Amino acid sequence: MREQFLPFALPDLDETEYAEIREALASGWVTTGPKTRLFESQFAAAVGAKHAIAVNSCTAAMHLALEAIGLGRGDEVITTPYTFAATAEVIRYFDARPVLVDVERRYLNIDPALVEAAVTPRTKAIMPVHIAGVAADLDPLHAIAARHGLRVIEDAAHAFPTTCGGRMVGGLSDCTCFSFYATKTITTGEGGMITTGDDALAERCRIMALHGISKDAWKRYTAEGSWYYEIIAPGFKYNMTDVAAAMGIAQLRKYRAMHERRSAIARAYTEAFSRVPELQAPSERPGERHAWHLYMLRLNLDRLRIDRAAFVEELKKKNIGTSVHFIPLHVHPYYRETFGYTPADLPVAYGEYLREISLPIFSKMSDGDVRSVIGAVTEIAGANRR
Repeated sequence: MREQFLPFALPDLDETEYAEIREALASGWVTTGPKTRLFESQFAAAVGAKHAIAVNSCTAAMHLALEAIGLGRGDEVITTPYTFAATAEVIRYFDARPVLVDVERRYLNIDPALVEAAVTPRTKAIMPVHIAGVAADLDPLHAIAARHGLRVIEDAAHAFPTTCGGRMVGGLSDCTCFSFYATKTITTGEGGMITTGDDALAERCRIMALHGISKDAWKRYTAEGSWYYEIIAPGFKYNMTDVAAAMGIAQLRKYRAMHERRSAIARAYTEAFSRVPELQAPSERPGERHAWHLYMLRLNLDRLRIDRAAFVEELKKKNIGTSVHFIPLHVHPYYRETFGYTPADLPVAYGEYLREISLPIFSKMSDGDVRSVIGAVTEIAGANRR
């Protein structure tokens, strides 16, 4: 057994980040400024998007994207229950309704075969989530959106550097929203990004991210700026700081190496767990890049004498940190009480949640760390098989 506890996730930081942050601090420009704009341009280039708008969270990014498409009271957005709270809560910010559609069992992404039946005259958008870093099936979702005049806003919190159809997620839909939270594949501590190819959406998101102040408000404190500004809408305070952006610039420089390490860990896990009948390893889409933000192992509970909660507890005893992704939205009290959902309404999401465990996967893990996770998981499965 491990002597020290292995956390579920740790950021991969070194002198690269410290140097960029020191440069930002030394410049005296610590809020939104030149480093934020540089990070935006570099990120846009990385994902193949025309525009990138840096904000302080993926939640902010999704809120701004929905505001930019004109979501309003009584409108509906079709999305998945198999996600974090933010995906649906941003829809509720507008007093609009999140319409939850079940997931397909293999990848746990929204099931396109169920989406069209959920479209009503009130539907404004479809919001898929690329769960764990494996791409949702965007082609049929785009086709449905085109038939019904809907927007597609991707929750890509897990999806850098995921590919879909051989292209990077980030330049494929009306808007794509990324997360740079501490556990993500690249991090700015807290932070997010909106990418889009639509000039009008980009302009609206940029303005609304900083109080609804007219374009390039941050420049008013530079030599080329002016004290004069105009408020054109009641906006929000969602801007990213240059300190955070400096960290992002450094992380972006290393993302390929960090992704390769995550991929190597995932391969080692899958090779080991595929030999254990009590376990189901996650799937990759053939020919596509999985970001491996999460490694979502599923337990074949019919072959085990213990449930998921006991399995997690056994791993904790062996000093292995884990998490569960996700408690489906429709079983949380708010969505049950507000919209009348029951667990059985979305049976795939609920059933798969009951057997999912997310294992540590981060680029700073050593080979010894990986071996200890594999050893602990396989030992627990073997000791508790029926």
